[in-house]
Amino acid sequence: MKKSELLNLIEDAKTIGIFGHIRPDGDCVGSCLGLYNYIQDNYDAEVTVYLEKIPDKFSFLKGADAICHEPESRVLDLAISLDCGDRDRHGSFYELFGMAKKSACLDHHRSNQGFGDYYYCDADASSASEVLFRHIDPENISLACAECLYLGIVHDTGVFKYSACTKDTMQVAGELLAHGVDAQKIIDDTFYRVSYKQNLLMGQAMVNAKLALSGQVVYTFVTKEMFDTFGCGKEETDGIVDRIRVIDGVEVAIFVYQLGDAMKVSLRSIRKVNVSKIAVAYGGGGHIRAAGFEVTGDFDTVVADIIKMIEEQL
Repeated sequence: MKKSELLNLIEDAKTIGIFGHIRPDGDCVGSCLGLYNYIQDNYDAEVTVYLEKIPDKFSFLKGADAICHEPESRVLDLAISLDCGDRDRHGSFYELFGMAKKSACLDHHRSNQGFGDYYYCDADASSASEVLFRHIDPENISLACAECLYLGIVHDTGVFKYSACTKDTMQVAGELLAHGVDAQKIIDDTFYRVSYKQNLLMGQAMVNAKLALSGQVVYTFVTKEMFDTFGCGKEETDGIVDRIRVIDGVEVAIFVYQLGDAMKVSLRSIRKVNVSKIAVAYGGGGHIRAAGFEVTGDFDTVVADIIKMIEEQL
């Protein structure tokens, strides 16, 4: 899908829905609200963002208070999916997306097999926010839109330190800063600043951490009991996998937390291991250096199996 195709689709639509993935993270929220503001600023269409509840730290973004958290019974002229590698990850909005007269998908997940009437995926891009920036007109980007896209890039690059962050990524970030984005506020308030209870949860996760494969793998976990003890939810697990990832000598970090009757697994690697390959084997997906999936079963068995798959790549 070319830039002109997306803008023509938006121009021709009267009702537009923007969709992200379940458990929306910074890039999902940033890209969805970035496009929402871009359309609001430049077109006459009625536009709605459909997402699960977003983390409170993103609520300052313009349009966050207008997000629809429940599926509606309607046929949209155009449905646009952002940062979603698989239609199943639209969650409860799966049917609403599928009923649209036309649909488009912009993504950056290598595991994306392609869906929608119009499709574009750049697996070398840092984020969906970066991909979206290249599909809209820079001169028509407002400060509100720029803040959303900058936040998305910040979160999917770990504040510009992951391997997917390239010269092109930094150029996009620079252009967004030129629109007046307060980079320090976004980075400090949404990436680094955490609550006291989140620090306690993270500390316990650090205590739980164990090494494997002669220190090349580190893994830790958060149980339902730990969530209850510290009064935390799944949103307070942000940052744990990145904290253990930087332990000296570690090539792969594994973080697992309980999600109802299942477990959510996050994987991060430094240089050698393609963690997306592991995630795909469990029905998940992501990127070469950052991926995840959900699984049921015994924690020790799941981790042992993951470690075996890691060992095969080392």
